[in-house]
Amino acid sequence: MPAVHKLLLEEALQDSPQTRSLLSVFEEDAGTLTDYTNQLLQSMQRVYGAQSEMGLATEQLSRQLLEYEKQNFALGKGDEEVISTLQQFAKTVVELNTLHSELASQMADRMIFPMIQFREKDLTEISTLREVFGIASDEHEAAMVKYSRLPKKKENEKVKAELVGEVAYSRRKQHQASMQYYCALNALQYRKRVAMLEPMLGYTQAQIHFYKKGMDLVSKKMDSFLVSVSSMTQSIQAQLDSEAEAMRLTQRELLSMEDTVYMPDRDPVPVNRTLIQKAGYLNIRNKTGLVTTAWDRLYFFTQGGNLMCQPRGAVAGGMVLDLDNSSVMAIECEDRRYCFQITSPSGKTSMILQAESKKEYEEWICTLNNISRQIYLTDNPEAVAIRLNQTAIQAVTPITSFERRGEGSPNPDRAKPGGVQSSISASQKSSSAPEPEDLIVPGTPIQFDIMLPASEFQDQNRVGGRRTNPFGETDDDCSPESDDSLLQQVFAVRFLGSMAVRSGQTQEVIYEAMRQVLAARAIHNIFRTTESHLMVTSSCLRLIDPRTQVTRISFQLQEVTQFAAHQENGRLMGFVVEGRDWSEGTEEGEPSFSAFVFESNTEGEKICYTISLGKDIIEAKKDPEALAQLMKNMPLTNDGKFLLLDSETGDTANGGAPDEEESEA
Repeated sequence: MPAVHKLLLEEALQDSPQTRSLLSVFEEDAGTLTDYTNQLLQSMQRVYGAQSEMGLATEQLSRQLLEYEKQNFALGKGDEEVISTLQQFAKTVVELNTLHSELASQMADRMIFPMIQFREKDLTEISTLREVFGIASDEHEAAMVKYSRLPKKKENEKVKAELVGEVAYSRRKQHQASMQYYCALNALQYRKRVAMLEPMLGYTQAQIHFYKKGMDLVSKKMDSFLVSVSSMTQSIQAQLDSEAEAMRLTQRELLSMEDTVYMPDRDPVPVNRTLIQKAGYLNIRNKTGLVTTAWDRLYFFTQGGNLMCQPRGAVAGGMVLDLDNSSVMAIECEDRRYCFQITSPSGKTSMILQAESKKEYEEWICTLNNISRQIYLTDNPEAVAIRLNQTAIQAVTPITSFERRGEGSPNPDRAKPGGVQSSISASQKSSSAPEPEDLIVPGTPIQFDIMLPASEFQDQNRVGGRRTNPFGETDDDCSPESDDSLLQQVFAVRFLGSMAVRSGQTQEVIYEAMRQVLAARAIHNIFRTTESHLMVTSSCLRLIDPRTQVTRISFQLQEVTQFAAHQENGRLMGFVVEGRDWSEGTEEGEPSFSAFVFESNTEGEKICYTISLGKDIIEAKKDPEALAQLMKNMPLTNDGKFLLLDSETGDTANGGAPDEEESEA
């Protein structure tokens, strides 16, 4: 016998759209079977009631038996054995067309009754269980809506306990109803075979019993056939009994689980932060008006680098958002718990979702961040996710040993990222990489926001930073009005973090600062960044607020000792600024260094190249001939400034849209 399609009882509790979609196929199959059963029963009743028209009735029955092969069952056509058996029965009905004169009582007992019993018992049971399952599903949805509205700030333990109990009760009720419904649909796949074969077996045996002539005529070629049909029916019945027992044991095992399985926010399993795929129900906030919103509970899952959504009843899911380079962060939203927001790289598209439990909430955030880093494109994404998680944990703890970079030596050809120390000797390049504790003191705090508290302004000034006051006034030596700079270039960047470092004479300190800043952001779930405009001139670096045009911080270009782009992620760049620390009491102050890490909308190499050109201009100003030669070799704009990059749409430097990558000053 061919394999029989069946619904898995293990998936009844999850009630995913895939299971609901498969369930709709079974329901469609049951509806088709019901229609066909009614038609077949009408044909049999006509045979039973129209003895005077026996010939026509048996001919119609023969045609109806042949129609089974043409039925468009949702789970596929009937198996070949049943089809061939029904075809043989149709031929037998034609041969016995003249012998049906006294079959009323036998047909009533052996043909009409089994089919009526199948329709009234099995098919009616399917319809009843379907209604019970629908009511249980509606009650569970209503309970989940009440639970999702449970406030976080004014939490009432009594109300919460009642809602949790109501959710658990409705979920158990739905689980039981769904398993009973699944068992009945699975059993129907066997019963419909028996229901199709058994009445015809009784009908044929009644024919042979009452008509000796017909028995003498056809018994020689029908005996083996009837025996095979009887054996096939018994075999199907045995399979049904075995499957029913297996489903009963599975149902008992699944119902023996603890009550915590039905309770939300009672996950005993620890959070897995290395997932690269995730699926489950989430509440999504939708706008219903200008100021009104509504929450819908939908099934979300990840596929590659996309977030997919599949409503109930849908055959397949649709893409909601491309997760590559997107940002995910936890937010406070409308007095609801476990909310987080996904924002596209351009910032134009965002959505707010709510998880069912704290474990789901944390796993969704970690999974989406793993996908955002395009881990799924690697050869072994699970191992990469685990390694990144371990690296993030190690990055915010004191380091006692350092794994040397086999391939991490800086490339001297990448956009001149060396600055003052770019021309190092071959012997220095071949020397061993410094230890992390030689570059950055273990446990050094990381500043994730460029807007420091008032108590930290003095420390910022000690490392060479120059801040403006709240009214937007800047120092005279770096103001655009007094700057006759030949170079003014603006880049859209996002500040990631800064920290004190021990040395400013090697690019390794920038790479190590990038690693620690990114790892600290990942381990502490800090994903929100503020976009700024980094203006590079031939005298200073200025970080400007794109909305107010206020300078947040500025550095003299001569104080920038090192700058480099990330070796793998070209959008990351950083630089080291030298300052003076007067805490020791010396007149000139001890030199101190700070590393600043940024993420740009364009390649970090372009920013490094611009800084390098600014330093070249400073050196060339000391020699008029060298300056003239430099200006001769570089293209200039109409106002006499250096033209570095092609013009972009929009004027970012003059308060344009913040999502523009870069523009000329």
